[in-house]
Amino acid sequence: MEIQPRSRRETRRLIFLIAPSLFWLLVFFLFPLVLVLAISFGQRGTYGGVEWSLSLQNYRRFFDPLYLRIFGRTLLIALTTTVICLVTGYPLAYFIATRPPRWRNGLLLLLMIPFWTNFLIRTYAWLLLLRDQGLINMLWTGGLHNALLWLSNTVPLPVWGRLLEATSTSLSLFGTNGAIIVGLVYGWLPDMVLPCYAAIERLDHSLVEAAQDLYANRVQSFLRVILPLTMSGVVAGSVLVFIPSLGAYVTPDLLGGAKSVMMGNVIYSQFMSARDYPFGAAISFVLMTVMLVGTLIYFRLGTES
Repeated sequence: MEIQPRSRRETRRLIFLIAPSLFWLLVFFLFPLVLVLAISFGQRGTYGGVEWSLSLQNYRRFFDPLYLRIFGRTLLIALTTTVICLVTGYPLAYFIATRPPRWRNGLLLLLMIPFWTNFLIRTYAWLLLLRDQGLINMLWTGGLHNALLWLSNTVPLPVWGRLLEATSTSLSLFGTNGAIIVGLVYGWLPDMVLPCYAAIERLDHSLVEAAQDLYANRVQSFLRVILPLTMSGVVAGSVLVFIPSLGAYVTPDLLGGAKSVMMGNVIYSQFMSARDYPFGAAISFVLMTVMLVGTLIYFRLGTES
């Protein structure tokens, strides 16, 4: 069948329809991106600002051991967050997708209700839970310690002494990588559950029954049938969690304190405190490159699956 070329009227109509989107992308995406890229090759002025030049000094500076250590910590936290979200989110998505249809929407609503609250407020809630005078430490050094003290007086056992000694001091929860990971997992878990749920819901369960008829147990059915057929949702959810976790700023700033710093905090400090716009732009582009690689992997794996 021969494809007829578009008429001029159809071409003008098409241009008219996509013109607002093109204008938005050019003005608010492409132009700022090119500007930041140009700034990354400049130098910091004496009183801040940018001295325009063409130098790779800012990119070479990124390979300083200090920034490489922060980048390694950021990458590790983002990968850990992604793995935890996958391990907890996939079973939850499978549970919801295999419920009767009348229950699915209600379960999804219960999943999303906590996330209708502002992200900053929810992060502050974790701050109240994890800090040294927070709810967890109040229960640890207060209620649990008093309960163990009562037990030690009622039933004398050698084990109570060690437990009393442990609960007499606060837990070091705030200002750690673990606190950041907890906040990130809480913040991005729905981004893992929803793509996995969509992929599992489309799964033809007759294939699973066929695998079981061929003497495959539940583990074999999952590894050889369910997981490969839902890999597109796993990859999509992993990318949706990994990318924002890699560039996170609010969560590590509130829960990490001054001890655990991620690259988002370094970029903020370079722009707002040090006024070193070229170096901050260079770090931003390094992170964007890593995110771009992750996105390309997503499209590659998504196409293959």
